[in-house]
Amino acid sequence: MAVIQRFIQAGWQLRVFFTEDVFAPANLVLREAMADSLPRKVLVVLEDSLAQARPELPAQIGGYFAAQAAQLQMVRPPMFACGGERAKNSSALVGEIYSQIQRHHLDRHSYLVAVGGGALLDVAGYAAATAHRGVRLVRIPTTLSQADSGVGVKNGLNAFGQKNFIGTFAPPYAVINDFNLLASLLPRDKRAGYVEAVKVACIRDAAFFEQLEREAAELAVFAPGPMQRLIHRCAELHLDHIASSDDPFESGSARPLDFGHWAAHKLEQLSHFALSHGEAVAIGIAMDVIYSRDAGLLDAASAARILNLLERLGFVLFADELLSADNAELPTMLAGLEEFREHLGGELSITLLAEIGRSLEVHQMEPRHIAAAVAELRARAGK
Repeated sequence: MAVIQRFIQAGWQLRVFFTEDVFAPANLVLREAMADSLPRKVLVVLEDSLAQARPELPAQIGGYFAAQAAQLQMVRPPMFACGGERAKNSSALVGEIYSQIQRHHLDRHSYLVAVGGGALLDVAGYAAATAHRGVRLVRIPTTLSQADSGVGVKNGLNAFGQKNFIGTFAPPYAVINDFNLLASLLPRDKRAGYVEAVKVACIRDAAFFEQLEREAAELAVFAPGPMQRLIHRCAELHLDHIASSDDPFESGSARPLDFGHWAAHKLEQLSHFALSHGEAVAIGIAMDVIYSRDAGLLDAASAARILNLLERLGFVLFADELLSADNAELPTMLAGLEEFREHLGGELSITLLAEIGRSLEVHQMEPRHIAAAVAELRARAGK
């Protein structure tokens, strides 16, 4: 048997810009992040809920690109699109974006600018990655996805009742984080973004965890300074992991950035997405923290600090969906482990904690410890 083998390496540059009032005519961050020597076509996809909350925004976007028309040619007024899990639960939005890309003759050197929350960025990113095998994507996150998924390399859709069953790994051409775009968020949506900061602090940075503890009271009332510090450091830690893990596209089974997510994904499904992703991840982290403690991996004082921080930030650490059982009266949460194993490529690999700031991987989970964690969270909530 003859074999020809070569190692193929690809270099990616992932840039995250921090600014305010990104669409102000005098703000050149977006233009300088995108423009090169030739005029380029631009399709803007704007989350409809954001346009409703800020009715002046579509005109601002139009005015910005009109001022930059020599280099950036917006092919049509912003295309409105739904956000949240509704966007991800159907391929309809992907088809609409494809249609606009084809109609306006965008090519691989054109830009798709997605302005919205994490779910819309996921869907628009999938469309950009697959049209022409890759249209340049610029993400402008308008939720606290500025701190995690908005600066990552994943795009996806839900299918067959599973989170992100369809998707790609494709780094965006650029990410623009505009703190002022968070102003119209509801308190629930602002809070939901905090959980990814707690997550990455738990697995990578004890000093960041201590910062979150010190500023928890201010974060709970959404003080701008602490929020900006949280977003910047959380985004930096996510990028550091992607750049230094030697597995940015998750070809292996270890995925520390999914700490707390195996349970969260199942809780979202069981609640029919009434639980937000952040709310579900908070419960998932709490479960895995208690599991880590009961398995003898994490000391009790550290576990208590993490649970207390989540509650001080305003998270409820129990949902009735945790008590769901299948026809054989087995906890439905156990099915979440199997789905997560499939999502990982066949080998179960769950991130747990050895200490605050240091994670470890386990390849099996004891049902008795999972049941004990659910019971403890139920008691903690007084249910």
